[in-house]
Order: sequence, then C-alpha cells, then structure tokens
Amino acid sequence: MTARIIDGKAVAERLRAGLAERIATLPFRPGLRVVRIGEDPASGVYVRNKDRAALAAGFDSATIHLPAETCESSLLALIARLNADPAVDGILVQLPLPPQIRADAVIAAVDPAKDVDGFHPVNAGRLASRQPGLVPCTPKGVMHLLREAGTPLPGARAVVLGRSQIVGRPMLQLLLAADCTVTVVHSRTRDLPGECRRAEILVAAVGQAELVRGDWVAEGATVIDVGINRGGDGKLVGDVAFAEALSRAAAITPVPGGVGPMTIACLLENTLEAALARRSLPAE
Repeated sequence: MTARIIDGKAVAERLRAGLAERIATLPFRPGLRVVRIGEDPASGVYVRNKDRAALAAGFDSATIHLPAETCESSLLALIARLNADPAVDGILVQLPLPPQIRADAVIAAVDPAKDVDGFHPVNAGRLASRQPGLVPCTPKGVMHLLREAGTPLPGARAVVLGRSQIVGRPMLQLLLAADCTVTVVHSRTRDLPGECRRAEILVAAVGQAELVRGDWVAEGATVIDVGINRGGDGKLVGDVAFAEALSRAAAITPVPGGVGPMTIACLLENTLEAALARRSLPAE
C-alpha cells in the first residue's frame, strides 16, 4: 500500500476561491486586522502569507506591526480600539508574544465576535457545548482535509496526539461533534505507540520532529500531520516520519503542503463568517 497524499494546498485554494466568490456578491469587504509584535522570523513569513491570501480573496486586510518592547497596556488599548471599529470584523494577534505580555490577557481582550483565531474562552466554551462560534483555524482545517480524503467519521476511532489549547483540545471537540470515538494522547500517556496504532484517524500535533514512526501507524489509517519542525538538514518536517508512514496509511498529509495552507484559508473563512454574523446576513 502507498498512501494517497492529501493535497492541503489544492484544498485551500478551492476554499479561498469560494470565499472570493461570496465576497464579490457583498456590498462591503470583510475587515481583518492582524497584530504582530516584534521580529520573529517565522511569524513574519506567516503574516505575509496571510496578508497576500486575504487581499487576493477580496478582504480588507492589514497588519499592524508593533515593536518588541510594546507593553501589555498599549496592546490592550489597541485591541479595544479594534473591537470598537465597525470596519473590523476579525482580529488576530500573532503568537508568540514577548515575555512582558500575557497571552491569556490578550486573548481574553478580543471581542469574541471578532476572535477569528477562535481562542477566546467564550468561543472555546461554545465549541465544547456544541453551540455556534468561531473555531480555531488549524483544527477546522483538519476537518476540511478529512472530508477531502473521504474518511468515514461516524464511529471512527480517532487519536489526537497533543493536548494544546490551539490544536489538541479543539480537535477533540470537532471530532466528537462528527461522532468519532476520540482518544487524546500526550507525553504522559502509557504506551504511546500502541495507542496510536489503534487509530483509524491519527492527528499528530506535538511539535516534535518525526516522533510518530511508521510502525505507530495502523494499516489503512488516515494520518493528519499538524507539526511543522525544522529538521537537522534545515528542511521542514512534520511530527510523523512521512516516508515510513507512507507505506502503511491509506491517506496522509505532507509537510509542507498539508495542514499549513488550510490554517490560513480557515482564518479567512472565519473572518467572512464573523462579518456575516455581525451584520445578521446568511452564510450562503
């Protein structure tokens, strides 16, 4: 068996094209503001990619770049202004933040209706209680990819490797909502390889290069690799040993070109959803 490669880049392009078509029918441009603090190189690349994708799809998108020494009170004051600005539908504060700024305080300061990252406690609570809200972009993108792969979800045994607030925990909620039987595993889990081998759907999101070896993957499983790590040779690799898993999985995402493009596409999807909801307009 050689796994089918799930082309996240192609899926993201189709999603962005659909968003552009919807925006072209609107009498306004959904407004997205990204706040970046400092000069983290990875954040810089990511934010530039977001800007390009947003502008190409017809969004009113801009990045506010603040110096690394910005204090927490100044950032909170900026967020308050963006919350109050009727032209702004989505606010994203790029993580990580400098040490003098508490990420929890910043996340909580964003209006939940404009929280296109889906990190606000209100949106996390809505997701857990299966109420409408803005969903974290990466787990949302994973669900798009699972549907693209044609993976049957109801009743499927799903294992989520990682328990972060950004991916692991919301991923659990989304898979549960899709009627999967879900196990979350992490660094303290006994027999981690054995737990992964039980998965028909394996979502790896721990940020550890090639932790998941080929013999951790069940024959015929769908493998979604969320990890983006820099290997010893400087190349990007995932949390899964891709070449090893390729001969066992039925479908697998590559790194790069898998989940990454979907995260940006789902950020734009969230921004459009927020813009329509704020104006009481239908999604379709």
